[in-house]
Amino acid sequence: MSPMNPAEPVDRETARELAEKELDKPVYHRDRPSFVDEALDQVEEWLKKIMPDAPGAGPGTGGGSFTLVVLLLLAALLVAAVWWWMRGRGNVRSRKALLEDVPSRSLDHRAAAEAHAAEGRWAEAIRERLRAVARELEERAILDPRPGRTAQELAAEAAAVLPVDFAPGVGVFYDVWFGDRPGTPEGYRLLADLDQAVQAARPRPLEAV
Repeated sequence: MSPMNPAEPVDRETARELAEKELDKPVYHRDRPSFVDEALDQVEEWLKKIMPDAPGAGPGTGGGSFTLVVLLLLAALLVAAVWWWMRGRGNVRSRKALLEDVPSRSLDHRAAAEAHAAEGRWAEAIRERLRAVARELEERAILDPRPGRTAQELAAEAAAVLPVDFAPGVGVFYDVWFGDRPGTPEGYRLLADLDQAVQAARPRPLEAV
Protein backbone atom coordinates (compact mmCIF):
# COMPACT_ATOMS: atom_id res chain seq x y z
CA MET A 1 0.00 0.00 0.00
CA SER A 2 1.41 3.42 -0.96
CA PRO A 3 1.86 6.03 1.78
CA MET A 4 -1.29 7.91 2.56
CA ASN A 5 -1.57 11.63 1.88
CA PRO A 6 -2.87 13.18 5.09
CA ALA A 7 -5.07 15.41 3.00
CA GLU A 8 -6.78 12.47 1.30
CA PRO A 9 -9.96 11.07 2.88
CA VAL A 10 -9.66 7.60 4.48
CA ASP A 11 -12.36 5.08 3.74
CA ARG A 12 -13.65 2.54 6.26
CA GLU A 13 -11.65 -0.45 4.90
CA THR A 14 -8.38 1.46 4.89
CA ALA A 15 -9.00 2.71 8.42
CA ARG A 16 -9.61 -0.84 9.62
CA GLU A 17 -6.36 -2.10 8.07
CA LEU A 18 -4.39 0.73 9.60
CA ALA A 19 -5.90 0.07 13.02
CA GLU A 20 -5.10 -3.68 12.85
CA LYS A 21 -1.48 -2.96 11.92
CA GLU A 22 -1.13 -0.54 14.75
CA LEU A 23 -2.64 -2.94 17.31
CA ASP A 24 -0.34 -5.76 16.15
CA LYS A 25 2.70 -3.90 17.43
CA PRO A 26 4.40 -5.62 20.43
CA VAL A 27 4.02 -2.56 22.59
CA TYR A 28 0.31 -3.25 22.92
CA HIS A 29 0.86 -6.84 24.12
CA ARG A 30 3.60 -6.48 26.70
CA ASP A 31 1.20 -6.49 29.64
CA ARG A 32 -1.04 -9.26 28.36
CA PRO A 33 -1.11 -12.20 30.84
CA SER A 34 0.32 -15.52 29.75
CA PHE A 35 -1.75 -18.69 29.29
CA VAL A 36 -0.54 -19.97 32.66
CA ASP A 37 -1.49 -16.71 34.37
CA GLU A 38 -4.94 -16.83 32.82
CA ALA A 39 -5.38 -20.46 33.88
CA LEU A 40 -4.34 -19.65 37.45
CA ASP A 41 -6.73 -16.72 37.52
CA GLN A 42 -9.57 -18.98 36.43
CA VAL A 43 -8.68 -21.54 39.09
CA GLU A 44 -8.53 -18.78 41.69
CA GLU A 45 -11.94 -17.49 40.70
CA TRP A 46 -13.39 -20.99 40.88
CA LEU A 47 -11.87 -21.65 44.30
CA LYS A 48 -13.06 -18.27 45.59
CA LYS A 49 -16.60 -19.33 44.74
CA ILE A 50 -16.39 -22.66 46.59
CA MET A 51 -14.09 -21.43 49.40
CA PRO A 52 -15.01 -17.79 50.04
CA ASP A 53 -13.37 -17.86 53.48
CA ALA A 54 -9.98 -19.05 52.22
CA PRO A 55 -6.97 -16.84 53.14
CA GLY A 56 -6.50 -14.08 50.58
CA ALA A 57 -9.85 -14.71 48.89
CA GLY A 58 -11.45 -11.49 50.06
CA PRO A 59 -11.48 -8.19 48.20
CA GLY A 60 -8.44 -5.99 48.44
CA THR A 61 -5.99 -8.76 49.34
CA GLY A 62 -4.11 -8.70 46.06
CA GLY A 63 -4.49 -12.45 45.61
CA GLY A 64 -0.93 -13.29 46.71
CA SER A 65 -1.80 -15.55 49.60
CA PHE A 66 -4.67 -17.07 47.70
CA THR A 67 -2.36 -17.90 44.80
CA LEU A 68 -0.16 -19.73 47.29
CA VAL A 69 -3.19 -21.72 48.44
CA VAL A 70 -3.94 -22.61 44.83
CA LEU A 71 -0.38 -23.76 44.17
CA LEU A 72 -0.31 -25.86 47.35
CA LEU A 73 -3.61 -27.45 46.42
CA LEU A 74 -2.37 -28.30 42.93
CA ALA A 75 0.82 -29.76 44.39
CA ALA A 76 -1.21 -31.89 46.81
CA LEU A 77 -3.38 -33.17 43.95
CA LEU A 78 -0.28 -34.05 41.94
CA VAL A 79 1.24 -35.95 44.87
CA ALA A 80 -2.05 -37.81 45.40
CA ALA A 81 -2.21 -38.78 41.71
CA VAL A 82 1.36 -40.08 41.75
CA TRP A 83 0.70 -42.04 44.94
CA TRP A 84 -2.44 -43.60 43.49
CA TRP A 85 -0.57 -44.58 40.30
CA MET A 86 2.34 -46.11 42.21
CA ARG A 87 -0.03 -47.93 44.55
CA GLY A 88 -1.78 -49.49 41.58
CA ARG A 89 1.51 -50.65 40.09
CA GLY A 90 2.57 -52.10 43.44
CA ASN A 91 -0.62 -54.10 43.69
CA VAL A 92 -0.27 -55.91 40.37
CA ARG A 93 0.60 -59.11 42.21
CA SER A 94 -2.37 -58.85 44.56
CA ARG A 95 -4.69 -58.40 41.59
CA LYS A 96 -3.30 -61.62 40.10
CA ALA A 97 -3.82 -63.62 43.28
CA LEU A 98 -6.05 -66.57 42.44
CA LEU A 99 -7.83 -66.98 45.78
CA GLU A 100 -9.22 -64.30 48.02
CA ASP A 101 -8.06 -64.28 51.61
CA VAL A 102 -11.38 -65.66 52.90
CA PRO A 103 -12.40 -69.22 53.83
CA SER A 104 -13.91 -71.24 50.99
CA ARG A 105 -14.27 -74.84 49.78
CA SER A 106 -13.53 -76.46 46.46
CA LEU A 107 -17.15 -77.63 46.33
CA ASP A 108 -18.35 -74.04 46.64
CA HIS A 109 -16.14 -72.89 43.78
CA ARG A 110 -17.28 -75.77 41.56
CA ALA A 111 -20.91 -74.92 42.24
CA ALA A 112 -20.28 -71.26 41.45
CA ALA A 113 -18.46 -72.23 38.25
CA GLU A 114 -21.35 -74.38 37.08
CA ALA A 115 -23.83 -71.62 37.87
CA HIS A 116 -21.83 -69.13 35.84
CA ALA A 117 -21.49 -71.61 32.97
CA ALA A 118 -25.26 -72.21 32.94
CA GLU A 119 -25.74 -68.46 32.45
CA GLY A 120 -23.07 -68.23 29.76
CA ARG A 121 -20.71 -66.21 31.99
CA TRP A 122 -17.67 -68.11 30.78
CA ALA A 123 -14.98 -65.81 32.16
CA GLU A 124 -16.35 -66.07 35.70
CA ALA A 125 -16.88 -69.81 35.27
CA ILE A 126 -13.24 -70.27 34.22
CA ARG A 127 -11.97 -68.35 37.24
CA GLU A 128 -14.14 -70.21 39.71
CA ARG A 129 -13.14 -73.59 38.28
CA LEU A 130 -9.46 -72.77 38.67
CA ARG A 131 -10.17 -71.60 42.21
CA ALA A 132 -11.76 -74.99 42.83
CA VAL A 133 -8.51 -76.60 41.68
CA ALA A 134 -6.51 -74.44 44.06
CA ARG A 135 -8.73 -75.27 47.04
CA GLU A 136 -8.71 -78.96 46.12
CA LEU A 137 -4.92 -79.00 46.28
CA GLU A 138 -4.93 -77.26 49.65
CA GLU A 139 -7.69 -79.45 51.11
CA ARG A 140 -5.74 -82.57 50.18
CA ALA A 141 -2.56 -81.08 51.68
CA ILE A 142 -0.80 -81.33 48.33
CA LEU A 143 -0.06 -77.62 48.60
CA ASP A 144 0.18 -75.54 51.75
CA PRO A 145 -2.44 -72.80 51.99
CA ARG A 146 -0.76 -69.54 50.98
CA PRO A 147 -2.67 -66.29 50.42
CA GLY A 148 -1.59 -64.39 47.33
CA ARG A 149 -0.59 -67.44 45.29
CA THR A 150 -0.96 -66.76 41.57
CA ALA A 151 -2.19 -69.22 38.97
CA GLN A 152 1.31 -69.58 37.55
CA GLU A 153 2.73 -70.37 40.98
CA LEU A 154 -0.08 -72.85 41.58
CA ALA A 155 0.70 -74.63 38.31
CA ALA A 156 4.44 -74.74 38.95
CA GLU A 157 4.13 -76.04 42.51
CA ALA A 158 1.40 -78.59 41.76
CA ALA A 159 3.02 -79.90 38.56
CA ALA A 160 6.13 -80.74 40.60
CA VAL A 161 4.19 -83.35 42.62
CA LEU A 162 1.22 -84.33 40.41
CA PRO A 163 1.29 -86.05 37.00
CA VAL A 164 -1.06 -83.40 35.56
CA ASP A 165 -0.50 -80.87 32.77
CA PHE A 166 -1.61 -77.51 34.16
CA ALA A 167 -0.40 -75.39 31.24
CA PRO A 168 -3.51 -75.44 28.97
CA GLY A 169 -5.99 -74.57 31.72
CA VAL A 170 -3.82 -71.92 33.35
CA GLY A 171 -3.09 -70.45 29.91
CA VAL A 172 -6.81 -70.04 29.26
CA PHE A 173 -7.27 -68.37 32.64
CA TYR A 174 -4.55 -65.80 31.95
CA ASP A 175 -5.77 -65.16 28.41
CA VAL A 176 -9.27 -64.39 29.69
CA TRP A 177 -8.51 -62.47 32.88
CA PHE A 178 -5.33 -60.62 31.92
CA GLY A 179 -5.25 -60.84 28.13
CA ASP A 180 -8.72 -59.37 27.46
CA ARG A 181 -9.85 -62.43 25.54
CA PRO A 182 -13.44 -63.60 25.87
CA GLY A 183 -14.28 -66.71 27.83
CA THR A 184 -15.67 -69.60 25.80
CA PRO A 185 -17.35 -72.96 26.48
CA GLU A 186 -14.22 -74.67 25.11
CA GLY A 187 -12.03 -72.73 27.51
CA TYR A 188 -14.24 -73.64 30.43
CA ARG A 189 -14.13 -77.31 29.40
CA LEU A 190 -10.32 -77.20 29.65
CA LEU A 191 -10.60 -75.94 33.23
CA ALA A 192 -13.25 -78.55 34.09
CA ASP A 193 -11.00 -81.28 32.66
CA LEU A 194 -8.08 -79.94 34.70
CA ASP A 195 -10.21 -79.98 37.84
CA GLN A 196 -11.24 -83.58 37.24
CA ALA A 197 -7.67 -84.62 36.50
CA VAL A 198 -6.45 -83.06 39.75
CA GLN A 199 -9.17 -84.82 41.75
CA ALA A 200 -8.22 -88.18 40.25
CA ALA A 201 -4.45 -87.71 40.45
CA ARG A 202 -2.24 -89.06 43.20
CA PRO A 203 1.05 -87.43 44.14
CA ARG A 204 4.17 -88.99 42.70
CA PRO A 205 6.24 -91.11 45.10
CA LEU A 206 8.89 -89.04 46.86
CA GLU A 207 11.72 -90.90 45.14
CA ALA A 208 10.25 -90.00 41.75
CA VAL A 209 9.90 -86.30 42.52
